Amino acid sequence: MSDALQVDQMYVSYQGNQVVKDVTFSVGNGTIVGIIGPNGAGKSTLMKAALGLIPKDKGEVLVNGKPLKQSQKKIAYVPQRSDIDWDFPITVIDVVLLGTYPTLGLFKRPGKSERAWAAECLKKVGMQNFATRQIGELSGGQQQRVFLARALAQKAELFLLDEPFVGIDVASEETIIQILRELKREGKTIIVVHHDLSKAESYFDHLLLLNQELIHFGTSSDVLKPEVITKAYSNQFSFLNKSGQVNCT
Repeated sequence: MSDALQVDQMYVSYQGNQVVKDVTFSVGNGTIVGIIGPNGAGKSTLMKAALGLIPKDKGEVLVNGKPLKQSQKKIAYVPQRSDIDWDFPITVIDVVLLGTYPTLGLFKRPGKSERAWAAECLKKVGMQNFATRQIGELSGGQQQRVFLARALAQKAELFLLDEPFVGIDVASEETIIQILRELKREGKTIIVVHHDLSKAESYFDHLLLLNQELIHFGTSSDVLKPEVITKAYSNQFSFLNKSGQVNCT
């Protein structure tokens, strides 16, 4: 069986500056992977380039051994909250219904079965009572749950989430990580851009440590070793915790 995601020799530039340089890695099926690194490391850029959302200078992306264009229906993406227009006049249930469109035929609209499935996805994230609300009326954590429900509605095999835990409440964060673990048990693959190193080992099976270049890709416990993590974060650490892992300030 092919890996869920293969990225080979990825280079990406932004405003004439190369921000991702020669990054190669493979993510196996049924695992949760965190992409970590300091601010400006190129984490979100790498994810967007792998999805084809922004142009890359060079590189190949395969999803389950197939080119990206042949696999897009199997990929669900949850962008950063800052990338979304929260003033757009759309209800919660309609946001989730957008996740059903990739499986519909051309020019077809969601019907009764799709609406039932969208309602079930909202229930999974604990947002069934907010179906008729305008998306901008929700809190940050509630908004993130709704966009996760949209991803679930897509029935994808590969889930990519860009900073899903930023600016949300503890209850929403716990709900989201539990759903991601459930997806893993179902054999799905999840890749998350993440910034909080204190939770990285408990959240992720593997970590990809990035600072424009790939510093290390391995198990969470291996990547979080001080001698590895400091290669990317340099002097940004204040202390080591009791288990010998690094805490970032």
